[in-house]
Amino acid sequence: MRRMFRRRLMPFRRLCALALLPWLAACVAEQTGPPIVSGASGARAPNHMIAAAHPLAAEAGLKMLRRGGSAVDAAIAAQMVLTLVEPQSSGIGGGGFMLHFEAASGAIESYDGRETAPASAHPRMFLDAAGKPKGFHAAAVGGSSVGVPGLVRMLEMAHQDHGKLAWPTLFEPAIALAEAGFEISPRLAGMLTRERHLRETPAARAYFYRADGSAKPAGTVLRNPELAATLRAIAKSGAIAMHHGPIAREIVAMVRGAARNPGGMRLADLARYRAVKRKPVCGPYRKWLVCGMGPPSSGGITTLQILGMLQRFDLAAYPPASADAVHLVSEASALAFADRNAYIADPDFIEVPASGLLNAGYLRSRARQIVPAKAGGRRKPGTPERRKAAHRPPQEADKGHSTTHLSVVDRDGNALAMTSSIETVFGSRLMAGGFLLNNQLTDFAFRPRHLGVPVANHAAPGKRPRSSMSPTLVLGDDGKIVMALGSPGGSRIIGYVTKTLIAALDWKLSMQDAIDLPNFLNRNRGTELEKGTRLEAVAGALKARGHRVKLIGRQSGLQGILATPGGLQGGADSRREGVAIGD
Repeated sequence: MRRMFRRRLMPFRRLCALALLPWLAACVAEQTGPPIVSGASGARAPNHMIAAAHPLAAEAGLKMLRRGGSAVDAAIAAQMVLTLVEPQSSGIGGGGFMLHFEAASGAIESYDGRETAPASAHPRMFLDAAGKPKGFHAAAVGGSSVGVPGLVRMLEMAHQDHGKLAWPTLFEPAIALAEAGFEISPRLAGMLTRERHLRETPAARAYFYRADGSAKPAGTVLRNPELAATLRAIAKSGAIAMHHGPIAREIVAMVRGAARNPGGMRLADLARYRAVKRKPVCGPYRKWLVCGMGPPSSGGITTLQILGMLQRFDLAAYPPASADAVHLVSEASALAFADRNAYIADPDFIEVPASGLLNAGYLRSRARQIVPAKAGGRRKPGTPERRKAAHRPPQEADKGHSTTHLSVVDRDGNALAMTSSIETVFGSRLMAGGFLLNNQLTDFAFRPRHLGVPVANHAAPGKRPRSSMSPTLVLGDDGKIVMALGSPGGSRIIGYVTKTLIAALDWKLSMQDAIDLPNFLNRNRGTELEKGTRLEAVAGALKARGHRVKLIGRQSGLQGILATPGGLQGGADSRREGVAIGD
């Protein structure tokens, strides 16, 4: 793969920014010098770096890097801390995807830790008694929405391939924090206050709320000895402790005994779960090679389709976030999402025409539908080679506050991008073993048939629901890492990541500026612009071209690292509370 594109790729240009947050530097243990932490202008470090969604998670990852650990070691340590400090977004009760680059060989691998449906799942599981789709929260809260967690299995597989430190070592920061406690952040406190369903689970109510039912305020120290015990068991025995024995029994009991929507998960479902190594999807974008996660995630293919269609347009000639640029990117996005909705689902259950969707000729033919002066409206799926019948599922619910992303580059030049999730905010709201359980099964199409034909992404036993998670790696002509990037944000993830790639590669923005650039996207249902930003000024011009414009909130959580000639440069989304940190 590296040799195939080496002649097409050019070195990434120098980007630089530096900012220090002394308060975080004081918190980092075992340091050889003060860490360089992201601020308004990003972060820069010569040796290694991690960008994660919470300072304590980034700190845990940096500690592993300083001990000589690999990028995978740092990611595992950070993710265990995120289970504790960012429970609304991800954790061991959910799943995720990881894209890994090995510097020595140039190999890119992708790891699928997506949840699977239990044997009790069926295509009509989210229809009501009248045969109509349930409301999203009516389906998401409770036991029937919980998929078999896959995150720990995936991390164990990646560690077996690329870990350097002992597995138990990676759990030490999270165990210590769970026992000593951490302060509730303002963001978590606000979510707990607004949350309507979490109080219904006794364990979650006792943990997150006061006796009168009010949310514990920001600054409250939360201790989670139950999670510490869970992590100790996994640290000692590996992923088997999650899928067999007391932890597995507690998960099953919580799902089957849920007060709302009790599910049918059994111990056998947990026991048979396996993480999967899949072939990444890669393609050229101008002078770079961009790689993403293939199905059951739609993120990699859809991002590459958008970029492929934009190859014929000189985006660098337009100012960032200008009406011309937003128009072109949005039109390519609408076309790509039409294909996404029609063709992408779990490849173990349907044939996904990945090569046809990414074929250069096919993308050129799709790009010819983009008219610079006029929006094309609602797009229909194309006809890629090796396609099966195309079906458009019902629109997905907007679920943007959950999910998390972290990016890591280690001292040896190995890199990873990992996006993980428990689906919507606080997942199913069920808590077992000190952690929240996902509601990922609501990523299946609620309506199993459309126009009388089965929808590709319908529920079935053992099936993995389609995802939009888009961990992304970019390589240069020397075969070395240029960028590791990703974001939370539901199906909008694809738009957030695509915008940031274009901002860094075409518009030469710094990592932090590329992340902070206002978000814009089109999921084939209108053009969405981030409210309260300079993009509102171009709304009129877009409407004049025929765009149906909608303003959206600040829901991205991008975390990225650029490898530049001067060292590593990190960026963390100021819309959330993450940081990039390294030395």
